[in-house]
Amino acid sequence: MSDVMTQTVPRPAAGHRQGEPGYRRITGALFAVGMTTFVAMYAAQAVLPQLSDEFGVSPAGSALAVSTTTGLLALAIIPASALSERFGRTRVMAASALLSALIGLVLPWSPSMEVLVALRGLQGIALAGVPATAMAYLAEEVHAGSLGAAMGRYVAGTTIGGLAGRLLASFALDLSTWRWALEVAALVSLGFTLWFLRLAPPSEHFRPQPIGLVTTARHLVGHLTRPRLLVLFASGLLLMGGFVSAYNILGFRLLASPFALPEAFVGLVFLMYLSGTASSAAVGRLADRFGRGGMLVMSEAAALVGLALTLPDSLVTTLAGMLLFTAGFFGAHAVASGWVGRLAVDHRAEASALYLFAYYVGSSVAGVCAGVAYSAGGWSGLVGFVAALYALALAIGALLWRAPSGVTDAA
Repeated sequence: MSDVMTQTVPRPAAGHRQGEPGYRRITGALFAVGMTTFVAMYAAQAVLPQLSDEFGVSPAGSALAVSTTTGLLALAIIPASALSERFGRTRVMAASALLSALIGLVLPWSPSMEVLVALRGLQGIALAGVPATAMAYLAEEVHAGSLGAAMGRYVAGTTIGGLAGRLLASFALDLSTWRWALEVAALVSLGFTLWFLRLAPPSEHFRPQPIGLVTTARHLVGHLTRPRLLVLFASGLLLMGGFVSAYNILGFRLLASPFALPEAFVGLVFLMYLSGTASSAAVGRLADRFGRGGMLVMSEAAALVGLALTLPDSLVTTLAGMLLFTAGFFGAHAVASGWVGRLAVDHRAEASALYLFAYYVGSSVAGVCAGVAYSAGGWSGLVGFVAALYALALAIGALLWRAPSGVTDAA
């Protein structure tokens, strides 16, 4: 697993191409670690109504079980990326995934909401090393012409991980309590971690770099002075903020009137994540072939249309709308995250960290605001809040696509 000790026989600069054994092993490992991360991060989303009942907190208060994790993950992203510059990509990912899984095993037995939130925050810090490093690892090890497809496969792993965590927790609620629901999810996360540890190949293009506050700050400032990267960072913040907001509240809506669905059926709603699994992989490949700008805008527009379909009090249109919304979000994320890796030719870990910092800040802040919007205006208020975020993301995505300054996929 050591990155630092395996630098003597590098591959040619082209990197692994789609269809090669090395490409399959790398993307398989990243698929597994994406599963690990999102099982751990979002299993709690399936039990938010139960946390509200157990601890007597509002929807906004129970949402802290998700928002605290993503918020502290965002704060830890940049330090974790700096550590990966020194100690290696796979080493940091392995330590991060394993520590997070171990915290997850203890977390369900929290005696109070305060302890639960605190442990979820620690889990977010532990998780940071995976997303902070995965994008840079792929950008270094995969051929540029196959990067979109590789990133799409990684994002597909995150979608299935998010789905698995939510479904496992939802099904376990039918048989036991929310505590055992989270424990089952933690065991599954540990299993995917062990899969990643067995499969992940050491980096071949990684070269350890000295780290320090001044060096890291210089790299970050360099990325922040590039307008195209700033637009992608902003896109990540808006897209993830709106996506988590919708799914944080969806369970409350479906359990309440006029739907009043049973908990087991509400858990099945998370199967819509499979649309994101398909769209992230497909849109990633299409972006390699037809261009990133157009695919980004198309995905964002599809998400907005899907969101609008959820407004009527119709179960059919609500589910169809969430299906399209989910597909659009994951397609846009696959494009934007892969584009960051293309634009940032140097110090990719820090560039990826800035994108993910914005991405998870959006999840944390908007996730809490969504509870307020729902309390104030019901589902229509929530949809208005999320639609505003996505409309802004669509506008800046269109500017990036049509910018006259030579914004091409080769940039």
